[in-house]
Parts: sequence; structure tokens; C-alpha cells
Amino acid sequence: MGSEGEIQRKPKFLCLHGFRTSGEILKKQVGKWPSSVLDLLDLHFPDGPFPSAGRSEVEGIFDPPFFEWFQFSADMTEYINFDECLSFIEDYMLKNGPFDGLLGFSQGAVLSAALPGLQEKGVALTKVPKIKFVIIVSGAKFLSPLLAEKAYSPSFTCPSLHFLGEEDFLMPAGLELLESFVDPLVINHPKGHTVPRLDEKSLKIMESFIEKISKMIGRD
Repeated sequence: MGSEGEIQRKPKFLCLHGFRTSGEILKKQVGKWPSSVLDLLDLHFPDGPFPSAGRSEVEGIFDPPFFEWFQFSADMTEYINFDECLSFIEDYMLKNGPFDGLLGFSQGAVLSAALPGLQEKGVALTKVPKIKFVIIVSGAKFLSPLLAEKAYSPSFTCPSLHFLGEEDFLMPAGLELLESFVDPLVINHPKGHTVPRLDEKSLKIMESFIEKISKMIGRD
């Protein structure tokens, strides 16, 4: 009975929202996915540690308050409050975990894609269990050479699922990010910088990913 119960445990994801949005907004964005997917996952949606320091792109579409995970320079090579961000995420994982994986959109996707490598190098998330897999929606790499060296080398072997939008301004960066993962699964969609609905083809890819990661946690 014990092993059966373990196999039935849902993969538990920490979901990191986009820049100047919120956990509640990401919950609504992901909520467009069918219940056949959502019912198989245990999803948690915290707000970022910092209130929005400027105008949000989603004002008028979603209700405030809005939050951000960290701030950055105009050329996006310097990051402000980044250590505080990492501490905040680790504290949340300690209090609400353990978590199996990360799901991120936009700024949250940049974080989610870097955290397994930073954890592997002992730079971040040293007090929590290893991140086993990630879902990256509109992701990119950190542009700081020092941070990138720690985050993306060597390549991640953890299973990953990446959403790439044809009209997304981050599409080129998302393609480059794929190179840092071993055997990444990819869902291509025609939309822009958004969490897309799942069509028949992308639903099958998503279901195969969930089946794979569910078997992984069943063996833990």
C-alpha cells in the first residue's frame, strides 16, 4: 500500500510568476490548461518578494497588487536584490515544501531555468531537496557572465518542458536556453509573450512530460 500511495503522489511545483504580476495572475494564466493536466499537478503560486516598483504591463488586464522577484539594470546584466530573491524562494520552499519542480513564466521562467544549476553549484537552494524538473514558459538566460557561468554549466540533465511562442520577443533567447538542457521537450505555439492554451499536439507533449516526472517521484 505504501509504494502505491507514493506513486499516486502528484508532482509538486513551485510556480514563479512574471515581472510585475502576481501568483494569483499566474494561477489564472495556467488555469487555461485543461483539468486533465491541472488535476495531475500540485501547484503553488507565491507572490514575489518585492512590490512592483513601476508600471505593470498587465495593468487593465489583471487586478493589482503586482510584484517582482528582483530588479535589473537597463542592459539586464546587473541584478538588484537577487540574493534576497533567492533567500525568499528558499524560505518559501522550506515552509511549504518539499517541492519536486519549478514552473516559471517570463521573469519567473528565467529564475526557474537557472535555479537547478545554481543549486548544483551550491550557490542557491542549499537547504532544500534537489529540483528534479522544470517547466519554462517564455524563458531566457541571465545575461550576467558571472551568473551565467554558475547557472548553465554544465548542461542540466533534469527533465524540462519549454514553451516557445512564435510571436514572443523572447523566442530567440528561449531557443538559446534549450542548449543548456539535455533532451528538452518543447511546445511551440503561435502566440506571443503569454501562457498559451494547449492544443491537441501540445496536450500530448504535456501529458508525456507529466507521465515521465510522475514515474520519477514514484521511485523516490
